[in-house]
Amino acid sequence: MTEVNAPRPEAPLTEAEVQALVDDRLPPDRAEAARAALAADPDLAARVAAQRADRLALRAALDPIAAEPIPERLRLAHLAPRDGAFVPLRRIAASLALIGIGALGGWQIAGRDPAPAAQPMMRLAAEAQLAHAVYAVEVAHPVEVAVSEGDAAEPHLMAWLSKRLGHPLAAPDLRAQGFTLIGGRLLPADQGPAAQLMYEDASGQRVTLYVAATPGSETAFRFREGADGTASLVWVEAGLGFALSGPMDRAALWPLAEAAYHELSL
Repeated sequence: MTEVNAPRPEAPLTEAEVQALVDDRLPPDRAEAARAALAADPDLAARVAAQRADRLALRAALDPIAAEPIPERLRLAHLAPRDGAFVPLRRIAASLALIGIGALGGWQIAGRDPAPAAQPMMRLAAEAQLAHAVYAVEVAHPVEVAVSEGDAAEPHLMAWLSKRLGHPLAAPDLRAQGFTLIGGRLLPADQGPAAQLMYEDASGQRVTLYVAATPGSETAFRFREGADGTASLVWVEAGLGFALSGPMDRAALWPLAEAAYHELSL
């Protein structure tokens, strides 16, 4: 009799792997285990989303500073004595520390906000992509309320989500772009509750529209591509942030986001 070896179960995520997931450094062979862990543990999914948002916020705040050219007076050549010998490393480190303290003080004295306008939008995109990764792969329960449950299902879904978010919501009709609404769910977000609407095309490909309260008044579209191949186009309208996400590039995602934007702006 031939023995058939059963597939070995995926090992649970370690804390180091959770941090690698936050930093988009998780090895591809652990992606399935990560999706399963996030789907099974809403608290873990929320923690990963929050830490990714903090990481994005920190990067958005510091990238403009890092991109600035080093002033000529601060280059190492000006820190060396005239005889060409290098200044001891301890003195260089002390100089750099003082420069950093002075720069920080300059930000505070000038009253400048180190977080650019795009920071809330990028946080929203990170949350949307994590939610998409968790639920778009679900077969049995991809949504909390399915519109296939009857003619009243979609109005009930939108009324429920509108009440929880405190804003009137409507589901954009993307059938002209080949995608049909299959339902939605309520999710936790950085600024309170969030809504996720899921759409599917004839091939089974899915896109999600993530909606949450988002501060700021920037209405221009912004694009973010995640490490797992999920991309998002994000915009803000009347206090709500919208992120349309899917496993496609900017060119393929753009017609869907544009259609959703125009529908929601009516």
